[in-house]
Amino acid sequence: MHNSIKVKIYMLFAGITAMLSGAFSSGYAQSSGKPLRLAVAGTAHGHVPWILNRKGKTDVELVGIFEPVKALAEKRANSYKLDPKLFYSDLGKMLDEVKPEAVVAFGSVFDHLMVVEACAPRGIHVMVEKPLAASLAHARKMETLAKKHKIHLLTNFETSWYPSTAKAYQLVNDSNYVGRIRKVVVHDGHQGPREIGVGQEFFDFLTDPVGNGGGALVDFGCYGANLMTNLMKGQEPVSVTAVTRQYKPEIYPKVEDDATIIVNYPDAQCIIQASWNWPFNRKDMEVYGETGYVITVDQSNMRIRAKNDRKEQAMAVTTKEMPVYEDPFAYLADVLKGKIKDPDFGLYALENNMTVVRILEAAKESARTGKTVPFKR
Repeated sequence: MHNSIKVKIYMLFAGITAMLSGAFSSGYAQSSGKPLRLAVAGTAHGHVPWILNRKGKTDVELVGIFEPVKALAEKRANSYKLDPKLFYSDLGKMLDEVKPEAVVAFGSVFDHLMVVEACAPRGIHVMVEKPLAASLAHARKMETLAKKHKIHLLTNFETSWYPSTAKAYQLVNDSNYVGRIRKVVVHDGHQGPREIGVGQEFFDFLTDPVGNGGGALVDFGCYGANLMTNLMKGQEPVSVTAVTRQYKPEIYPKVEDDATIIVNYPDAQCIIQASWNWPFNRKDMEVYGETGYVITVDQSNMRIRAKNDRKEQAMAVTTKEMPVYEDPFAYLADVLKGKIKDPDFGLYALENNMTVVRILEAAKESARTGKTVPFKR
């Protein structure tokens, strides 16, 4: 079979598989029915414009914003032309007065626990920005609260929106294009928070070992752990080895700005290269199996090659072939409305992200001690 025909068949199969699974269905379309009542907890995160500037859609209604820092609340209100009455300095008061169905957390990673502690007993669902928690102790408390009060607790990763991520999963796990996974290499990061000009409030917690749980290891190591856990369908690793570096102590005196994490499985290995020292922004992944490989160059472009292919094939994947949710708030709304099911060990799923935090915790211990750390619960 000619290589170009083979690629087209894989593309067609991918779309059918995705639509039948429901995990990636029609995410670019607005949800029907009554809007989801959504509140924001914290606005220090640099990604908060995704929700504060989300205009012209009817699937979600922004009903309240918790921001305890008055100057930052005023800044957000002015920047996004929001009614000052939306803002609250007391999280509990906001939740009781506006009664949201769900809350999205855009404060520090350390504050994720506080948000879940406030929301879960009230039966309010939560989606946090990656990673799930700043420590394993926090993550365990959050998991217990979510299960006790039967709420959804999702974690949002940018790579969850990529058609190339969904396509890679399909080629590896649905079509068996590469055979059994042997090695995965994930590169994530950018030039550094200061170098790319993040806001001061974002910089302050990103570079705080308590507020962020670490530096580049946490900020970008979580992506590789999340993707690998998904590719391995929740299989747990046996050990984690990590080395961290501090190339720019004059900018990042409290945290590492570079990390290499080796996650070992019984029959596979994942190498996560997380850094604030790349010459440019990157989020790409290489998956090598017994019979082929899949490389995601960016959110849409890929390179693939199977054992019998004469040469590597370049391909571009769009949401038409792999209809992923490009909008995490649309995904959240559809999960809560029962339109889709958050799959076990899916990229947003609590089970996946508990494993992510455990990998990060082991990586921090390995970097600190200089030893390989056995993976344990």
